[in-house]
Amino acid sequence: MSSFILKIIAIISMSFDHVGYLIMGGSSWFNYIGRFAFPIFAFQISEGYLHTKDIYKYLFRLFIFAIISQIPFMLFQYSMGINLSLNVFFTLLFGLLAIFIYDKIKYKFLGILCAFILGLVAELCSFDYGFYGIAIIFIFYLFRNNKLAMCLNFIIAVLLKNLYRIYMYGFRVSYIYSSLFVIGALFFICLYNGKKGRNIKYLLYFFYPVHLFLIYLISLI
Repeated sequence: MSSFILKIIAIISMSFDHVGYLIMGGSSWFNYIGRFAFPIFAFQISEGYLHTKDIYKYLFRLFIFAIISQIPFMLFQYSMGINLSLNVFFTLLFGLLAIFIYDKIKYKFLGILCAFILGLVAELCSFDYGFYGIAIIFIFYLFRNNKLAMCLNFIIAVLLKNLYRIYMYGFRVSYIYSSLFVIGALFFICLYNGKKGRNIKYLLYFFYPVHLFLIYLISLI
């Protein structure tokens, strides 16, 4: 499975999630299917770092689209009654930055500490997926050469996140369904063959804010 196919799966999954809020109001099977999206995007950030020709352009591109996407994202959140936060491009940006710092710094424990600090900033500043999002991206990079370790650490991160949710908000059956679909994203990720496939680099960048704005407009009807 090429990077192109993975991105298409993630885009479709993300669309299910956001349309689910419009139709069902959240916590529906649309949203569970949507749980495939972020792990795939997080994995693609790790792969993107390994294959980019210019990391600074990559970081800048994520920053620009984070800014562009914020208003459509907030309009979507407002229309769906979701607490306002910073969109997922900020999370992907900080995840990529964490990888970059870790890779370039001489003492790896300092690289891990920097990734931890970036995760805390993401959590405190209400990035979409917060600390967990940065951790997932970092895990995919850190264990990129060992699929078993990558999958086990990913599953542990998912379980820890849901234990925290249970501690904060109490047990909900939806957490189980959501976790199973999040972990299910590993099925697609493990089928990745290392090939790029068709070049759709800017499809995701533009699709994200455009589809959020369209959902917002539909919600007004």
